Amino acid sequence: MFLLNWRALGLVVVLPLAACGSAEKARYLIDAPMVVAPGETRVSVRTIELRDVRLPGHASGSDVLLMGEDGALRPVGDAIWADDPERAVTGTLAQLLDERSSATVAAEPWPLRDGPSARMDVRINKMIARASGVFEVTGQAAVSGVDGRPRERVERFAIAVPVTEISAAAITEAQGRALAALADELIGLLR
Repeated sequence: MFLLNWRALGLVVVLPLAACGSAEKARYLIDAPMVVAPGETRVSVRTIELRDVRLPGHASGSDVLLMGEDGALRPVGDAIWADDPERAVTGTLAQLLDERSSATVAAEPWPLRDGPSARMDVRINKMIARASGVFEVTGQAAVSGVDGRPRERVERFAIAVPVTEISAAAITEAQGRALAALADELIGLLR
């Protein structure tokens, strides 16, 4: 009888804990916005290897974050990124550079036997949504040419796009627009 009571008590404790762990989090993709025929900019190289984009700690975690007026970064509800943010940002930028420029662009490691004409290294210092309604991406990009084109250089960038509302969906959409604007700036380094 004594053992039966302990088992019943154990069941009473375990069932509520199991129910707490079953709450599903909403997952969001880091992706480029859908654009109809964005146009193609002619650049001075045929092929580009995009190195793995480096993100700061606040942007490489799984939570979708918002910076409040007090400067603190807090999760937006139960929203998380559906993929590793560094991998997703690298893939999205490679796709945008490939679609918007005359070059063939792939993320590292370079998938073809013949090496790339140029390599691009992007380091993001800040990638945050602010409660004030702005999504910011700042950092620097470096381009190194294999055969002297394009001219090797390092440039800083600062992108700001509006966030239409304070929600994970709006932050995700603003991030996509910010990455598209960043891709356009990076293409400028390849001329």
